[in-house]
Amino acid sequence: MIVAALAAMLVVASARAQTYPDHAVRLIIPFAPGGSIDTLGRILTDKLGAIWGQSVFIENRAGAGGTVGIAVAAQAAPDGYTIVFGGQFMAANVTIAPSQSFDPVKNFAAVILVATGQDALMVPANSPFHSVRAVIDYAKAHPGELTYASLGVGSSGQLASTLFSEVAGITLQHVPYNSFSQAVTDVSAGRISIWLTTLGGSIGHIQAGKLRALAVSGPTRAAQLPDVPTFDELGVAYGNDTSWYALFAPAGTPRDVIAKINADTNRVLIDADMTQRATKLGFRLVGGTPDELGTHLRSEIGKWAKVAKAAGLVGAKD
Repeated sequence: MIVAALAAMLVVASARAQTYPDHAVRLIIPFAPGGSIDTLGRILTDKLGAIWGQSVFIENRAGAGGTVGIAVAAQAAPDGYTIVFGGQFMAANVTIAPSQSFDPVKNFAAVILVATGQDALMVPANSPFHSVRAVIDYAKAHPGELTYASLGVGSSGQLASTLFSEVAGITLQHVPYNSFSQAVTDVSAGRISIWLTTLGGSIGHIQAGKLRALAVSGPTRAAQLPDVPTFDELGVAYGNDTSWYALFAPAGTPRDVIAKINADTNRVLIDADMTQRATKLGFRLVGGTPDELGTHLRSEIGKWAKVAKAAGLVGAKD
């Protein structure tokens, strides 16, 4: 009887995976439209929709550095028809701004690590700073005077800027924003001193002469900015890309459905058009297994806990 029951369950699971999805899938992006994260998500959903023959629509749920959208996803039915574009902010917020409504490990099933984002340190075009060293020297002489923008507590911009502050031995003043467009507008106008965030959303502003890039993260220079050095070249121990983006599903989502989403997303991530478009946005496509993402998430929780504690951001709220 037990063997027969297990066999029946396997048949049902197999059939479910073969028919998934049979209606529209929702991808929650926990940030406002218009930024590079949103753009990457839209490219990904277009590709997955083409494979599945079903609509994959974006639902932007911005707020609290990504926490609002993640909380919405945690409460969704675990059937594979709601997935969420999470990232390092989930790992960081465990320490910086823990949510009472979800736990990133317990309440989510890891699906796939989609990409890492190459970061860029930028200043307004009219800024007196023409090098990273100039920024650091001024900040050391005037602690807390320089400001930096981010999309809120636990966002990639805050984490990147906090890490930069730590390795450079400086103090910067945080100015959180609700949307990418508001932040980049104020930085371009010179109302904010520096802007350290994923490169892609700012490329147009750099090329238009509104922002000046001083350094990029990663082992190599950005393809779009071959004249801009890496942090490593400048002797600043910033490390590689701090931001990463991944697909998660509510805990309890069937394993066969997760396997299906993972396999099809891996297929998309090696697509030549996807690779080209992601590179232009400043992303490095990754892929891999659900288990690898789960391990990465737990590692990142430990990493950002150390950064947050060193910077006094434990339990921080704006």
